[in-house]
Amino acid sequence: MTKSDATHQNPAPAPARRGRPPKAAPGATPDTREMILDASEDLFSKHGFYGVTIREVAREAGVDTALVHYYFGAKRGLFDAVFLRRAAVWNAERVDAINRYAAEMGEAMTLEGLLDAFLRPPFEYSLKGGPGWKHYAALVAQTNANPAFGGETMARYFDPAIHRLIELIARVMPWAREVDLYWGYHNLSGALTLTLGETGRLDRLSGGLARSGDLESACAYMVRFAAAGFRAVCARPETP
Repeated sequence: MTKSDATHQNPAPAPARRGRPPKAAPGATPDTREMILDASEDLFSKHGFYGVTIREVAREAGVDTALVHYYFGAKRGLFDAVFLRRAAVWNAERVDAINRYAAEMGEAMTLEGLLDAFLRPPFEYSLKGGPGWKHYAALVAQTNANPAFGGETMARYFDPAIHRLIELIARVMPWAREVDLYWGYHNLSGALTLTLGETGRLDRLSGGLARSGDLESACAYMVRFAAAGFRAVCARPETP
């Protein structure tokens, strides 16, 4: 369990002082900042950016609204802080995983092995990281589909990891056209964020035969599905 997840189990904090606090004011501590981020993440993941107010965040975190503004400014600044906090961890681990795989396997890299290395960290965090990571996965799913600022936000925090994956896929499939690689990832991205959102849609659609919360199976299916998809859209050119 991460430090931010553990704050959910702590007793409610004492009421915060009103007014803009000085830097050393009681109630204005790193723990308070994390508490605000946890509350915001929970609310944003359930109601989206436009469905949450600073006042609601403050009430959920048990602090005065002045503390929220003190740390994060306007609501967009708060949202960006929430998004960045786990994106940095998530993407660093994905890049490390695919780089280790590439270094270990060299020319023996496979599409399935590469995709498994890339996909495994987000699935593992959702499985074992506690409620905060569940909230974050749902938030990423919402943001990825947001036409107002989703593209810009995802690009800012996720593009370096994705470019590295595409670079390595191109080594496995050197004949692939660049445009086909990007379309392949676009389809994978939608499947990944929808799956990590654990909406329960799959449960209802399958009559309980498959469960959206079965992330171990979801990851295994996604690796095979995505590998087949990349091969289909990046087909080898026919030799004359």
